[in-house]
Amino acid sequence: MASIPFCTSSDFLIISIIILLITSASTAATIKMSLSPFLRHTSSDHRYQTLNNLANSSLSRAHRLKHHPADPKTKAKTNINSSNLPEAPLYIDNNGGYIISLGFGTPPQMLIFVIDIGSSFTWFPCCTDCDQPMNIPVFSPKLSSSTKFLPCNDPKCSWLFGPEIGSTCRNECKSPYGNFPCSPNCPDYNIEYSEGYNTSGFLLEESLVFPQKTFHNFLVGCSTSTEGLPGPGGLDIAGIAGFSRSSQSFSSQLGVKKFAYCLISRQLDNPDVSSTMWFETESGSSDTKTLDLSYTPLNKNQVASFPVLKELNYVKLRRILVGNKDVKVPYRYLVPGSDGNYGGTVVDLLTEYTFMEKPVFELVSQEFVKQMRNYSDARAFRIMFDPCFYVAENESIHVPELVFQFKGGAKMKLPTTNYFSFVSASVACLMIVTDSNGESYNRFGPAIILGNFQQQNYYVEFDLTNDRFGFAERSCL
Repeated sequence: MASIPFCTSSDFLIISIIILLITSASTAATIKMSLSPFLRHTSSDHRYQTLNNLANSSLSRAHRLKHHPADPKTKAKTNINSSNLPEAPLYIDNNGGYIISLGFGTPPQMLIFVIDIGSSFTWFPCCTDCDQPMNIPVFSPKLSSSTKFLPCNDPKCSWLFGPEIGSTCRNECKSPYGNFPCSPNCPDYNIEYSEGYNTSGFLLEESLVFPQKTFHNFLVGCSTSTEGLPGPGGLDIAGIAGFSRSSQSFSSQLGVKKFAYCLISRQLDNPDVSSTMWFETESGSSDTKTLDLSYTPLNKNQVASFPVLKELNYVKLRRILVGNKDVKVPYRYLVPGSDGNYGGTVVDLLTEYTFMEKPVFELVSQEFVKQMRNYSDARAFRIMFDPCFYVAENESIHVPELVFQFKGGAKMKLPTTNYFSFVSASVACLMIVTDSNGESYNRFGPAIILGNFQQQNYYVEFDLTNDRFGFAERSCL
């Protein structure tokens, strides 16, 4: 059994992450930038509530990834209007995700984005009437000489609206007096997220500026209305950078072949340390594996009928071990369902705590209870976390190991602090969440979502060229 030392630190580090893009140049260089991590301090009295809030955020995220779309072909509502080595800072936001600061426009305007590796669309908050720099990170097209409004007949318009948008554009140019030359803009978008927020605006092509490289004609959404999406400090000032593998995603537009990150422990309270994220955009294809990484296939969901599921990063989890006990998870939960019914495992950066469907979660949690029967059950704390145990003051708690084994034999043996934590001075809980409604909520989407809390102090690699997921336990300092 592993053990957790007695610890009630409740400071959550807002992490800076350096982003490096490695080009085809023979010599790679690293650009150093000033990073400004910021901390959200919470007293020990509020630690449990803070963790509960993060658990609720994880459940909301799981609901979105598992949301059954009413119209699987449409992500936006049509409303035609006639009218080499970059890097950037990245932080943890108040909901447990990671945010990045990027420069768009000429001259560049610095904006904040939540990184979402489970979606494809990139957008920022926008002010169309602002002709002076703002003191908050909101983009103003009037202040950029490189802004291009996207015509309706531009192929990139179909990235968001589908190929049928072409006929809509042609119909817009018809009149009772015959056809006439026109070039309406691409439709406004209105995207609703199941977490309870939405954003709407119009599409632009804009320059994405890094210190030593600029990407021109980057497709991005200019959102003029956003509701319910909290940014740093609770302000609605963050956009979303979608990192899935569809044509319009952030990574696809930059030609990313591989990206990786290494997340430092949330227990640290040191503004001088940072996590790191890498993007590789080298030309050609390479089968070279990163030294000392364990690999397993990285898959798209090819059997799902809903496009939203095809954007997720599926891995083939085959076994879950608690201590030396192989938890017998039914196979139907380990593979995606052909009709969109839930099943399979995805890796996510925006989910804080790993989510498991209730039938899987109960098998795992019950095994922890069996192997930790020497500790008193802290039932009063079983609101978001389960099981929870009382621990004598100033003593360590001995916890069974938790291991995820993937196809090909790759094993992720989690450090104890990645799945068990003190929620108060005398209570420690398993940091995995499930939906209390269980199967009655939604039989759709992945059954298991591997969250970022469980990935801390791991080097994690997404090899998009070779369709493989690699990882190794590392000190990410």
